[in-house]
Amino acid sequence: MQVKLSNVRLAFPQLFEARTVNGEGEPAFSATFILAADHPAVAEIKKAMIAVAKEKWGEKWEEIVKGLKATDKLALHDGDAKTQYQGFAGNLYVSARNRVKPLVIDGNKSPLTSADGKPYAGCYVNAVVDVWAQSNNYGKRINASLGGVQFFADGEAFSGGGAASADDFEPVAGAAAKAEAGNPAASVFD
Repeated sequence: MQVKLSNVRLAFPQLFEARTVNGEGEPAFSATFILAADHPAVAEIKKAMIAVAKEKWGEKWEEIVKGLKATDKLALHDGDAKTQYQGFAGNLYVSARNRVKPLVIDGNKSPLTSADGKPYAGCYVNAVVDVWAQSNNYGKRINASLGGVQFFADGEAFSGGGAASADDFEPVAGAAAKAEAGNPAASVFD
């Protein structure tokens, strides 16, 4: 069931290159979306989780969902479980993956590439996810599949995101002379 997330914070974006999780499984595109507990999309996500659970498990849906909630196997997670990362404390989050490359666009709907430098971890985005129930040899879960991301607004970049600026460095005394001497690597690492 499709759910639109508007003006949510982006974390751990893997939008342009598919990657494996801890070197396991098939490569996929992924992103995590952080939202306040009172965000309007929270009710929509919960409604979608109930709908897919009822469709998948029928009369047993409520009992199964209680078990999934107790083991954190629902699409909506408590951010307090990831307080070691910026932006998660006191919020909720949805992690979404897809082996198919998601649509990634700017606010004016023009396509974005990794060279554009956005979206980035810490910015605000609109996203489309598909909530679905899993019941197979890997177990039962309610997951979110990543459909697309639209850059919404700049935000403070999370640690580890974004490129450094020239202002982050101090001039190196004699660097130009050493580089001209033909051993620029030695001048940096000596």
